Amino acid sequence: MSDRYFMQTALKLALKGKGKTSPNPMVGAVLVKGNRIIAEGWHRRCGGDHAEIAALKKAGDRARGARLYVTLEPCFHYGRTPPCVDQIIRQGIREVIMAMKDPNPLTNGKSIAKLRRAGIKTRVGILQEEALAVNEAFGKYITAKRPFVVAKCAQTLDGKIATAAGHSRWITSLKARDYAHALRDEFDAICVGIHTVLKDNPGLNGKSTARELKKVVLDPSLRVSPYARLFRKVKPMNCFLAVTKKASWRKIKSFRARGVHVLVCPQRDDRMDLKWLLKELAKRGIVSILMEGGAQTIGQALKQRVIDKFHIYVAPKIMGDQNALSAVVGINTVNVNRAVRLKNLALQKIGEDILITGYV
Repeated sequence: MSDRYFMQTALKLALKGKGKTSPNPMVGAVLVKGNRIIAEGWHRRCGGDHAEIAALKKAGDRARGARLYVTLEPCFHYGRTPPCVDQIIRQGIREVIMAMKDPNPLTNGKSIAKLRRAGIKTRVGILQEEALAVNEAFGKYITAKRPFVVAKCAQTLDGKIATAAGHSRWITSLKARDYAHALRDEFDAICVGIHTVLKDNPGLNGKSTARELKKVVLDPSLRVSPYARLFRKVKPMNCFLAVTKKASWRKIKSFRARGVHVLVCPQRDDRMDLKWLLKELAKRGIVSILMEGGAQTIGQALKQRVIDKFHIYVAPKIMGDQNALSAVVGINTVNVNRAVRLKNLALQKIGEDILITGYV
């Protein structure tokens, strides 16, 4: 039983909190004596026990003299709960092995120093890359004060999302659509442009009923109808309309009176300033966003460099029409060597379709 084995166990535990802990990170912890795990814990929800505390409570007096494997440096500061590092010291843990430091400046390295002052051995860096990937959204949110943005599109092999006449149902299979629908629950918010709302009138809901997805609509002139489906089955406070000075002040006041957030964004080159918008959404606790289009919205987001990752669902179909709508428009690349590149690609087969994920 190696350090990697115990840390892998802790990482699997951390992932049990996927979609439930925001704005906190996902964290897993295991307590080990000899080569035997005596207790496990993970962070189940924001405001609940942190992973270390959950494991320590299960272990009780058996925790004294044990090794603690945890996917993130224990917290140093008072937040919704007291500092975990103090409880670790009180319960007599012999050694703490961490996958990574906490990027939050309120903790970053401080707990490690406190543990060492208390005579507790510490090690950092076991499966660090894997731990960083688990909390990539939290890392971006804490360090850049912006949400982690994943753009999603479903396209044919030749990169089309609709015919020239606008017909788009359905590009991918039911299995791929169900998979993509379930993935929504891993995000804090879903974002679309006004053209998608006017054309498709989507509900923009997740699959789970345990929590409400926040909904963000990029609507410069505030054309969305107050009766659009996206406002159903959701608290108004979980809806965000991003507008510009082009929007009617009367309509802005009307939506705000209902409890809907209306954010009047500054403009950059006659386009909505998405970096400003994302910082405002981060201030409201939104850590991760799934951007589901349309093509112009994703194009503008790429142009303003706010997309971190792509989920591209590819169906084994060829549209064969240069006038058909492409998955991304508006970048106008002149030199093929200056095209947007994706790195760290991963491929997954879902039914007859393929999901390609990659980082911008």
